[in-house]
Amino acid sequence: MSGDIIVTAEALRDFAARVFTTCDVSNEDAALWADILVWANLRGVDSHGVLRIPRYIQTLSSGNINARPNITVDRRAGAIAVIDCDNAPGPVAMSRAMEEALERARNVHIGWCIARNITHTGAIGYYAQIAAKAGMAGMVMIASRPMMAYHGSSVAALSTNPLAIAVPGGDHPPLTLDMASSAVSMGKVLEARDAGEAIPDGWALDAQGHMTNDPKAASILMPLGGAKGSSFSLMLECLISIMGANPLIEQILRPGGDPTGFRQNGLAIAIDIAAFIGLDEYGQEIDALAAALKALPRAEGVDEIYAPGERGDAVLAEREKHGIPLPQGTWDRLAEAVGPLGVEMPGVG
Repeated sequence: MSGDIIVTAEALRDFAARVFTTCDVSNEDAALWADILVWANLRGVDSHGVLRIPRYIQTLSSGNINARPNITVDRRAGAIAVIDCDNAPGPVAMSRAMEEALERARNVHIGWCIARNITHTGAIGYYAQIAAKAGMAGMVMIASRPMMAYHGSSVAALSTNPLAIAVPGGDHPPLTLDMASSAVSMGKVLEARDAGEAIPDGWALDAQGHMTNDPKAASILMPLGGAKGSSFSLMLECLISIMGANPLIEQILRPGGDPTGFRQNGLAIAIDIAAFIGLDEYGQEIDALAAALKALPRAEGVDEIYAPGERGDAVLAEREKHGIPLPQGTWDRLAEAVGPLGVEMPGVG
């Protein structure tokens, strides 16, 4: 967009890593966290990119994100693993969870790892792609505190629980679905705030439970597809938080419950494709499926049909070549947040 500030991916990764190490995150964890944020920006998922850094700085400072977590394995049994992440940065926790799921899958063809006590994870398609790049199907789901209305209610009662699925292709990049159970993520609202734009009808309610188009007033997100989205979110709480013996929603909604806090839980699943079909054959079939979708007759006004993940792949190619655009509002918030840390902003151009 006109007026955006252009930054290379390398400069933005270096900047984000410097911010996190200044906040006492280890060099290794800071580099991983920075890579996941910039991966989102490169693929056009700016709602989960570096615009989140000011909030991360606040939650690291308050201790809600543990800069130096002690991640422990609470249980391993066949395909199942449960890890406690000690309020680790979400990217650190979920990368560890997917590696644990992959290890289980290498042993028994499927891995199901619940990660308790994590924090905001960023774009979860990244973790599903870890499995796809290892030749397996990957699924990732997240449960967290209420920030979305249950269908028919006017208050925050559920999380925006996202789901990501990635499968490997042959020559084609992994097909990747990454979606929330809400109409949009809160990051999209933040994008609109930074850009000074109104939000569409049906995205969010204000604190009084009224529909709003003002991103600054938006505080309660709406479920995707009404009852379908809110029921989907509720079932992920059942599969992740309650199954992991770390329930979130009911303990907050009950009388006297604490609606604050940043505790989340995650689920990483890895499925050994080769246990069902030859991996090369599977990849060829995925390539053929993506090509068949591309060849469909296009609706009026549609320039190109995308398989899941292809739009992000196209943006990735463009931004790797020309840089990542950051709105002036995002740039200004970043500068304000990192100034007290003594961290220099990235070079531009």
